[in-house]
Amino acid sequence: MTEHTLILLRHAKSDWSGDEADVLRPLARRGRRQAPDAGRWLAANVDSIDLVVVSPATRARSTWDLVSAQLDVSPGTRIDERVYAAPGRELLGVVRELSDDLDTVVLVGHNPGIEELVSLLTGEWLPMPTSALAVIAVPGPWSSAGHRPSVLQASGRPPAP
Repeated sequence: MTEHTLILLRHAKSDWSGDEADVLRPLARRGRRQAPDAGRWLAANVDSIDLVVVSPATRARSTWDLVSAQLDVSPGTRIDERVYAAPGRELLGVVRELSDDLDTVVLVGHNPGIEELVSLLTGEWLPMPTSALAVIAVPGPWSSAGHRPSVLQASGRPPAP
């Protein structure tokens, strides 16, 4: 049976001090420090990433920019409007549309949708604070994600070096 790896990444800590629209909110100083830690963890623990699907929100795109700067090879990236502020069921739809030739995919998004997606896939509730990662083994084709239990392989916020 085919198995894929889905890595969920919640965006890094955002800056609430301005009055910009939510989608334009930037990263806070703490977020700019956190995101590279996630990138270093991915570089050390994931062999290769085939695709990254990112919310169009500034904080999500900035998070991925800082994360990907830590990788030896920058994977293809797709900005997907559906990921912004999406509930778990909508994110599951995005996952189910992935091509089966993609073995490892990172999805950079927001709460509560990211936490809901972990629960839909694994049956487990997992808190996903800013910059947290969840590595999930998804059995079968992407189109059947959520029909069979997926396995949470690793999770948490990577520590600073």
